[in-house]
Amino acid sequence: MSTSDKSKKKGYSFTKDMLFSALGSAFRKLDPRIEAKNPVMFIVWVGTVLCTVISVVGIIQGTNASSWSFELQIIIWLWFTLIFANFAESAAEVQGKARANSLRAMRDTVVARKIGANGTIVKIPSSKLRKGDNVVCEAGDIIPGDGEVVEGVASVDESAITGESAPVIREAGGDRSGVTGGTRVLSDRIVIRITADPGAGFVDKMIAMVENATRQKTPSEIALSILLSSLSIIFLLAVTTLYPFSSFIAAESKAPNILSIIELTSLLVCLIPTTIGSLQSAIGISGVSRLMQKNVMALSGRAIEAAGDIDTLLLDKTGTITYGNRRAVEIIPVSGIDERELAAAALGASLADETPEGKSIVYFIRENYDDIQIDNQGIFVPFSASTRMSGIDRVGADGAADPLRSVRKGAFSAVQEYVLSLGGNLPKDVDGICERIAIKGGTPLVVSVGVHILGVIHLKDVVKEGIKERFARLRAMGIKTVMITGDNRLTAQAIAAESGVSDFIPEAKPETKLDAIRKAQTEGHLVGMIGDGTNDAPALAQADLGIAMASGTQTAREAGNMVDFDNDPTKVIDVVEVGKQLLITRGSLTTFSIANDVAKYFAILPAVFSGFYAGKSALSGPLEALNIMHLATSHSAILSAVIFNALIIIALVPLALRGVKYSPSHGATGILRRNLLLYGLGGIIAPFVGIKLIDMLLVAIGFA
Repeated sequence: MSTSDKSKKKGYSFTKDMLFSALGSAFRKLDPRIEAKNPVMFIVWVGTVLCTVISVVGIIQGTNASSWSFELQIIIWLWFTLIFANFAESAAEVQGKARANSLRAMRDTVVARKIGANGTIVKIPSSKLRKGDNVVCEAGDIIPGDGEVVEGVASVDESAITGESAPVIREAGGDRSGVTGGTRVLSDRIVIRITADPGAGFVDKMIAMVENATRQKTPSEIALSILLSSLSIIFLLAVTTLYPFSSFIAAESKAPNILSIIELTSLLVCLIPTTIGSLQSAIGISGVSRLMQKNVMALSGRAIEAAGDIDTLLLDKTGTITYGNRRAVEIIPVSGIDERELAAAALGASLADETPEGKSIVYFIRENYDDIQIDNQGIFVPFSASTRMSGIDRVGADGAADPLRSVRKGAFSAVQEYVLSLGGNLPKDVDGICERIAIKGGTPLVVSVGVHILGVIHLKDVVKEGIKERFARLRAMGIKTVMITGDNRLTAQAIAAESGVSDFIPEAKPETKLDAIRKAQTEGHLVGMIGDGTNDAPALAQADLGIAMASGTQTAREAGNMVDFDNDPTKVIDVVEVGKQLLITRGSLTTFSIANDVAKYFAILPAVFSGFYAGKSALSGPLEALNIMHLATSHSAILSAVIFNALIIIALVPLALRGVKYSPSHGATGILRRNLLLYGLGGIIAPFVGIKLIDMLLVAIGFA
């Protein structure tokens, strides 16, 4: 199921209920304490309130009866400007809350079976669990909180988070020990150590991220806010000087002052960067929301921006590029041995083997060899670190084990020693078979029956499907991929070639990963890191973008600044695209807004100034020549500009929520060219066309 399909299925599209909710929130945000957090829109709020007060006082005193209709229209559209600006942010928040509501359903209190100090099981509500508590979960149980598996192995249904129905394996002692509260155990029994207090789990953090409208601003948002505030101050000073200027001209020409406080306030609102000022917060919030829809939790808005800028990505091999568990991919008999005979011996020795390798052998043989007759009678011998073998001991008539009939599978050196100890000989070709498998990056598993070696099972840490194509997409984005692994150079080279990474670092220790990131950063690169193990934690913390797998260890999840609940390392492509899309959207709308303001300056002011130096009876003066748009009157010019300013905000809300489309094929130059042509040139043309059309409409209906 694609991400977009999941989003539709979970109800992330904008519904009628969401629309009404966003509108209600937009009115509530008229609170000056909220408006003050956005300097540009706070100027609009102050100006709107001032105009409202002046107009009401004028109506009461009867001093502005001749212009009350014009002023009323201006004030209504100024309030609309504020409401539309608030609606942009509210719409982004409402979309995020739709995701939060689906997550909140997972947070219901369930009964947890806590292990007491003396080993007894005590049933308590999950809300009373604390960090460090141990709980037991069996088939059918809801996992009561975030934690790590410390005992056992189980199949877990994580579809409530990931949207995927396929169960996953969670086990103690590895890098796949992390579990999330609200998911369900499907089989077996596990003991979980709780790693988060109630309200501090990953689901709680996701809910807080999408619902928290007062999130911390990122450095680029702060820089943009400073730029917008500076532009607003410049326009404020410019507009403020117009009042004494127009008063002086009116006095000299014996004409009434043609610019009132309401008109000047309207001009200010039109000229300051209200478009990007109103959409900036919505762009940031919707970026977080889009990332949440892809089941990735960003611990800060800064992490999303870093994702859009990284140019180097380091990936741990095991569990990230490969599945992490070695799988059987072929069986190779030695000379003189039938392939089906080898398959039957390997299957019989693996049926009782619960290791991932043993299960993969059973699956491979049953998928590729039909109707094999097996003899699995005997005593199963589990794998041990000392023998490095497993198998079946056949029992003779006297009830004792018969080594000459027993089956063994294990490391070449271990099986070799075992066969030689029984007086057997090694086939001439077994050594060459094992060497060829090792060169390919695989693991040879030798199978013997008694004193005879039958052949070799090729175990391989399988590269995940489709990962090569996704790494190609990363290269198209200009991102270099580097695989880090503890394997030897030959094995690492084979995996690197198969997966399509740009480079690899073999025989790496935990500190090697950290050193590689620091070296790249000192060279001026922004580095991303993906990992799931405790040994990945230092590198995840050092990286500019650290993505931890939700199934990984608690240490890794706490070290990164993002957590992927789908446990899909190729998800970094989606993360990078969201980051780049956020930055491009902000840049595009900023370009449009500034171009829009410059265009409005030249579109409106000539019409407003056309009455200057007109004298007592003339309707227009010598500055009328500058009114190239031929707007009807100064009043219609101002009213048209205010209406256009309000409508353009609401028109751009969908783009701010959806984001500007990003394609790696465009490149930085192509994106810049598109910004300048579409949003720069479009921002210049739109006000001239829009204001003229609105002016014509106002004249036609008699409002101007």
